[in-house]
Amino acid sequence: MHLVEQIKTKAKKSLQTVVLPESYDERMLFAAQQVTEQGLAKIVILGNPGAVQSAAQAKGVNLAGVEILEPATSPKLGAYVDAFVELRKSKGMTREEAEKTLTAPDNLYYAGMMVREGDAGGEVAGATGTTGNVLKAAFQTVGTAPGIKTVSSFFLMITKTPSFGENGIILFADCAVNPNPDAQALAEIAVATARNCKSFLDVPARVGMLSFSTKGSASHADVDKVLKAVEIAKGIDPALQIDGELQADAALLPKVGEKKAPGSPVAGKANVLIFPDLDAGNIAYKLVERVAGAEAVGPIIQGLAKPVNDLSRGCSVEDIVNVVAITAVQAQG
Repeated sequence: MHLVEQIKTKAKKSLQTVVLPESYDERMLFAAQQVTEQGLAKIVILGNPGAVQSAAQAKGVNLAGVEILEPATSPKLGAYVDAFVELRKSKGMTREEAEKTLTAPDNLYYAGMMVREGDAGGEVAGATGTTGNVLKAAFQTVGTAPGIKTVSSFFLMITKTPSFGENGIILFADCAVNPNPDAQALAEIAVATARNCKSFLDVPARVGMLSFSTKGSASHADVDKVLKAVEIAKGIDPALQIDGELQADAALLPKVGEKKAPGSPVAGKANVLIFPDLDAGNIAYKLVERVAGAEAVGPIIQGLAKPVNDLSRGCSVEDIVNVVAITAVQAQG
């Protein structure tokens, strides 16, 4: 079974509520119908019910079973405003400013408060809004996970080589958010990605911290950063299987790993690869996708207290459905 189908199967086992704030994009309406029909999640769309239903009818979309909620008239708006003022009081947030923010046309902050307050398990946005706006709203409402200050991303890379990673599947991080993470951020990215490996693949993570050096073959400040990140990650999660610094071949190929890093619990069998910076991560996933013919599922946002995922503005309806399923699985965990 294809990984995306496996994710959908997992999503169906414990139905979660996912909020879609961008009701003004018709792709969200089509996706809401498909998610509901496939039984992947309970969907809440934010917007004026009359306008949303009218747009749906004009496009032939059936929103039966989908909840349509208007933030400005929601009975929970007052409680959300109070909670948001408390969250942002150090920034001088007033009730007037909070209400204006939570009823803004993009609906991103209201959606974030729904997730924070447990009225939705997760959120999917970005079909219209920018990544910066989606993540800013999520950071200010949902916040980061306990012990984690770094919001990052990962890709599920489905390769054509079953011997790589976990039956050909490898998690790549961070490939979309942090340009130059320091050792602390790199460690937090590793821990968050390892947790997602367990959530999505049902196997313990084997985390390879990548570098241009393997076990002291080169000396450089960039190598020192990776070594420090490994130590910090072990402090965050002592049970984590993690090793570095490792070159990519030492992380993935058993014979190379055995030669370059003998005795390593990860070398030659890593199913999670953590790149030292965004240059390396972004270039690597695109090369593996385009040259090696792998399928890249993501980017999937991690490090938040609860799941909020960002879409490409060029996303298809199928992309949205898949990301909703991914978000639902994250919400289960």
